[in-house]
Amino acid sequence: MADKRILIVDYDLRSAEALAGLFEPHGIVVETAADGLTAWEKYRLERPDLVVLEAILPRLHGFDLTTRIVQDSKGTVPVVILTGLYKGPQYRHEALTSFGAAEYFEKPVDEGKLVRCVLDLLKEKVDIGLDLPTPDEIVDFLKKQQAPRPPAV
Repeated sequence: MADKRILIVDYDLRSAEALAGLFEPHGIVVETAADGLTAWEKYRLERPDLVVLEAILPRLHGFDLTTRIVQDSKGTVPVVILTGLYKGPQYRHEALTSFGAAEYFEKPVDEGKLVRCVLDLLKEKVDIGLDLPTPDEIVDFLKKQQAPRPPAV
């Protein structure tokens, strides 16, 4: 996971540092921000591979920040939301469907599940591009499919 970068956003500095400590042993570079607007600025400048954020943030709410990142990245930068306030399946559903979050965890967070989730999302991001054909390969494939075939005997 070397060369992977994540942005952790939490108004509580101790929480942000604790979260950062979960990912640094995996060789992930971690940046932090304490509010939504600073996080948006860091996201735009540094283009992290993934964002983990607290839903309740000063200056720009976590749900709004999620929507901005998902729209700006066209869904290529996963956002994982953590919350101690918005509990229940209705909030999780809204975060995943309306805001575009990749995952949603209620606090207290199972650290093992969070780390596995983030590592899986980072791995998926890498693997997706490796398996896709290039536009030229697609055109060549389609041309071959349309080429006249000899009659069956």
